[in-house]
Amino acid sequence: MREVPSLITLCICSIRDELIQVDDVELSSVLYQLPTELFDQLLPQLPPLALQKLQERKPDVLNDYELLTDGVDNQRKRKRYLNFEEEWKTLYELRWPALGRQSKNSKNKSFDRSAKGKEAERESTDDWQQMYWEAHLQKCLDTAAEIALFPAFHGQISEIEVPDSILNYIDHRGHIGKITCDYSKFAYHCQQFGSYARHLRLPNVLCVEETCHLLRNARLESLELQWIKSDEHVEGLCKLINQNYRSLKSIKFVYCKFTVASLNAICDLLCMHCPQAPEMQHFSIKTSSFLENNVSSLPAGLVSFISSGRSLSSLCLSDNHLHRHFARIVFDTLLEASSSITILDLSENNIAGWLSHFKWNDKSITEPSGTYNSLKSLKKLNLRNCNLQRDDVDCLRYVLVHIPNLEQLDLSDNPIEDDGFRCLTTYFKDMSQRYFSLVELKLESCELTCSGVCELLEVLSALRKPLSFLSIGGNYLGSEIGTPLGKFLCGGIQAFDIEDIGLGSSGFLKAGKELVRESKLRSINISKNRGGIETARFLSKLFSHAPDLSSINAKYNFMAKESLSILSSGIKVAKGKLEHLDLRGNIICEEELADFSELAELRTSGNFVLELSSSPAQNVPYDDDP
Repeated sequence: MREVPSLITLCICSIRDELIQVDDVELSSVLYQLPTELFDQLLPQLPPLALQKLQERKPDVLNDYELLTDGVDNQRKRKRYLNFEEEWKTLYELRWPALGRQSKNSKNKSFDRSAKGKEAERESTDDWQQMYWEAHLQKCLDTAAEIALFPAFHGQISEIEVPDSILNYIDHRGHIGKITCDYSKFAYHCQQFGSYARHLRLPNVLCVEETCHLLRNARLESLELQWIKSDEHVEGLCKLINQNYRSLKSIKFVYCKFTVASLNAICDLLCMHCPQAPEMQHFSIKTSSFLENNVSSLPAGLVSFISSGRSLSSLCLSDNHLHRHFARIVFDTLLEASSSITILDLSENNIAGWLSHFKWNDKSITEPSGTYNSLKSLKKLNLRNCNLQRDDVDCLRYVLVHIPNLEQLDLSDNPIEDDGFRCLTTYFKDMSQRYFSLVELKLESCELTCSGVCELLEVLSALRKPLSFLSIGGNYLGSEIGTPLGKFLCGGIQAFDIEDIGLGSSGFLKAGKELVRESKLRSINISKNRGGIETARFLSKLFSHAPDLSSINAKYNFMAKESLSILSSGIKVAKGKLEHLDLRGNIICEEELADFSELAELRTSGNFVLELSSSPAQNVPYDDDP
């Protein structure tokens, strides 16, 4: 028999429905006068739209501290958190569980106690509400774009119907559709929740004047634009920039096609607003093309923007079919402008030979020639998959003199081979007794051999300040690299990626024998090395020598069922420090999980994540991949 609802439950349901269906200011005012216990029962039952209306209609005379009368006519003071942050947080995590977990870390911030810090703390109280409606609006934008892209669509974007699958998240049992058609229109959601938008992704079909009007209340800080191709799209984008120039700090273009005129128009507009507004901090063009790719020049607007962008923090021109002359002009422009840029990404472009002029202009790699200003602010340089050869790396060591504070260097997927890498090793040797800022080095799939990597590890071990992260995966090094790897692990490295280097069981055995001192290792990727049971034995020994080890990727290592007991005993030594262990693709994953009592022992703490099989895709509002 169904449980009979209480009178309080029926009243709460009635209030909830009334809030959604009727714009009644008096009702909201009365609700704020409810006793604490009733008000606290009401809040968790409200869907987002009802909670929004209740919050918007908070009486002006109501303070955070208010005098209320209880049932015995005694007055007492209580504090009520009328921003409803906990309620918004719960609603957000229910709708997007994966993003809710990611946001927890960003919410656990410690603010300084200065006036500026206190102001930031006050503003942060609305974060969960802002995040909810921003993600909801992005979902509406994605849906509207899908409909507007149909060739048969000739109506107004504002009149597009938002489907029930979205409305039901903010309503309760479809009440919105019964009230008025306005709630189901795309325009309503832009006008009602546009003020919460800070970061949005827009495809070309929405880069039009009508969308600019719908989002006129937004205060956008970052924009991701997709498939911008025509003058109409550029015109709509420029109007959107004009509306948000006081707050806009980041623009990312993906899958776009630019003419010189269109790129100049966008960059000139950004430069024009610089004196009156915060300058652009992040500018990115990825997987796009330039229709007039002149060999000898760069669009004047882009040159002007790069050279005048004093606040430009990151510049990404990745996977754009750039040639070496284009890349050379970009780099020289940044160098001559003494830019404050911290991140430069030129990855996925064929730019071999782009730095050849440095080698002939600089006579020494130990001191700058004085011809160039120094890129002292640059901390991250991404040159992944740029078809760099041995000579390019030789030139790069001359360039590094002008980048004294570089912390991250990615040369992965370039056929530099041992000869090319030894040019870089020479630079490391020269810097070994000086201040060396580099903390992260990626050399994946660079056609290195065991001999070259042995020399690398020896040089890195001699650095006064050790690297924090090293990646040499994708280079076939064989089992002989096991001994040098084991010795290197006993140094100061904190994160190590040796995926698919051909270690095999003998390589793991050799590496394990060298683990004789305490390691500072926190994370390691040993996947695709076909180590079998020796993989488990290596990890078990690593646990006892790396007390801070928290993350392990051991996929596809042919580990059989017997490995579980070895891993289990090793994890006990970790004493709850391990947070993530990935065993997917091993033979143990092909067995029935019910057969493994050891699995229970592996769960050493509440934060521990054990991956044995692939997880389905998560339902998330949008993908914010940099």
